[in-house]
Amino acid sequence: MKIAVTGASGNLGSALLRRLSKGGAGGAAGAGGAAGGANGGGAGHEVVGVSRRAPSNPVGTASWSEIDVGADDAVARLSDAFAGCDAVVHLAWMIQPGHDEGLLARTNVRGTRNVVHAAEAAGVRHVVAASSVGAYAPGPGKRDLVDESWPTSGVRTSSYSRHKAELERTLDELAARRPDVVVTRVRPALIFQAGAASEIARLFLGPFVPTRLAGRVRLPVLPLPGAFTFQAVHADDVAAAFHLVLEERAAGAFNVAAEPVLTPDDLAKAIGARRAVPVPLGLVRGAAAVTWHARLQPTDVGWVDLASKSPLMSTAAVRGLGWAPERGSRDALAELVTGMRGGTGDPAYPPLHAR
Repeated sequence: MKIAVTGASGNLGSALLRRLSKGGAGGAAGAGGAAGGANGGGAGHEVVGVSRRAPSNPVGTASWSEIDVGADDAVARLSDAFAGCDAVVHLAWMIQPGHDEGLLARTNVRGTRNVVHAAEAAGVRHVVAASSVGAYAPGPGKRDLVDESWPTSGVRTSSYSRHKAELERTLDELAARRPDVVVTRVRPALIFQAGAASEIARLFLGPFVPTRLAGRVRLPVLPLPGAFTFQAVHADDVAAAFHLVLEERAAGAFNVAAEPVLTPDDLAKAIGARRAVPVPLGLVRGAAAVTWHARLQPTDVGWVDLASKSPLMSTAAVRGLGWAPERGSRDALAELVTGMRGGTGDPAYPPLHAR
């Protein structure tokens, strides 16, 4: 199978390239570790990696095209890159700079439409896109799991969520317009791996948070809202889910998350605090707003709202295809924190390079 992957140099893209280059083998441990596991099957695939900057020393044998998916000439250039492909996997996404939503929308909203139009022009018969738990409307509560029928109207205060909702609408339009094309959207929880530790720290914490002290300095407590209950999954397990829907040509939507659901206490223990102490959500929102506007850190109140309002997802649909995570959510979180403490990044891929 010939597969094009946009955003192939990012957190999930790097994991998917490892997966596709090894065919039926499981994902790599951390950044470029040894393969193992048994999700999926089949031989290695011919892969076309698409990113703004090609990697210096990528894993696998993918060919690369340096394309900005939001550019004026993107549809023509992407159509050429997608020529002869059986499937296109769309992962390209921009999270920062949060102070410039127009720039984010250029990649996230316009870029998604460009990828879809290019796939149609190239005659691609399967389009798979990375949506997110962030595409969902606020959930019914933190004890109830939602399936893929829950509305994907997003959380209004989050630009990330609004853009993921726009991606969902673009895929809906494609499915309605082209019933001959298999359209798949994968909605992962938070995606962690050691190789993306430096990137995630840059995107969400900024330069003033001493991530290298995580787990080394024993904090007595960590103040967090009780609503900060969330799901996570290792990047290699998400890559396995993408590989599976490609192999099965499975249409529709699939939630992807590992167990257990993570609580504030889990987060506190991961970074070396003894326990979490509840604080009002409004206090955290206010602190995020002040520090974000002062450009002291990159996380705006939309991310706080996503953390408190996003639903917990049922993964019954993807498990029905035969998927199961090889690592639990606590293991994925621990790997990320260890990577942050060590300043870990993947030097092959520009977005993942250590600071």
